[in-house]
Amino acid sequence: MFQQPLSKDISKLINEIPYEKDIEGISEVSMGKLFLGERNINIPCTSKAVIEILDYYNVDLEGKNVVIVGRSNIVGKPLIPQLLNRNATVTICHSKTKDIDNILKKADIIIMAIGKAKFLKANMIKENCILIDVGINFEDGKIVGDIDFDDVKEKVYGITPVPGGVGVVTNMLLIDNIIRSLEKQKNFKKFFRDKL
Repeated sequence: MFQQPLSKDISKLINEIPYEKDIEGISEVSMGKLFLGERNINIPCTSKAVIEILDYYNVDLEGKNVVIVGRSNIVGKPLIPQLLNRNATVTICHSKTKDIDNILKKADIIIMAIGKAKFLKANMIKENCILIDVGINFEDGKIVGDIDFDDVKEKVYGITPVPGGVGVVTNMLLIDNIIRSLEKQKNFKKFFRDKL
């Protein structure tokens, strides 16, 4: 397992991990399978956590305008196929996106993953949208998200907190991916049967 982000000179080492053991789901093979719609694969945990949270609260994504702010390999990019598989209309914004405020104001759901403390403000969103905050930043010795929680909380339908939101679910899904990877291995049942 590699902890992202990695420097560019060693990031290709991820592809040395056998596909079956890629518990983070971030190798080129894993990402390719995700984008091709294959099932029974390990999906990057943080992006999968976003989907799990939306599922838990029965948020119907079909036809919804979902804006992802951030294009990382562990959140933004892997969210695209997951959201498209649920028939959402997906827009990606990043540091070079022009007129981001206008794009955000049209979003039903905004997923923030850019690493800029309290970037998203109430004047950038429409009433009753759903906000998922993946950002982890430090401000005055405290962990804060990419969303200015106090500024937007009265305007939104729902919002995930930082800390205590996506990160908690991400950790759970990493453990789930470990168990799923073990189950895929031929000798898994034999190993545990011999230990009992």
